[in-house]
Amino acid sequence: MNDLFGNALPLERKKNDRPEAAALVEVLKALSAHPAVAWVERMNSGAVRIGKRFVRFGWKGCPDVLGQLKDGRLLGVEVKSPTGKLRPEQAVFLERIRLAGGVAFMARDCRDVMRELSLIQQKGNTI
Repeated sequence: MNDLFGNALPLERKKNDRPEAAALVEVLKALSAHPAVAWVERMNSGAVRIGKRFVRFGWKGCPDVLGQLKDGRLLGVEVKSPTGKLRPEQAVFLERIRLAGGVAFMARDCRDVMRELSLIQQKGNTI
């Protein structure tokens, strides 16, 4: 099979070598479109070397996505690939958000977002 330019297409589909990045895009789209969400932003974290110095972005345990629900509560979402696991500091930070009255969870795709936000509505916590 050939593409529009006559080049042979590979028979095997290229695997996504960054599944967490793809999940992050999907989760951000689902959160942005959800009627209970006021705003969401991607939080960059990690470190980069600039010359002889390391510059750190964010903090340990900072969720991939921070936002706010329309009812005023803080929203924190840690995005993981299908096989990814929360690091201890990530689990602690999500729990800190929940204990303070916010909404925090781990999501692998848009289904997790919809499930978690609908569970909150079912518990009677109006969003």
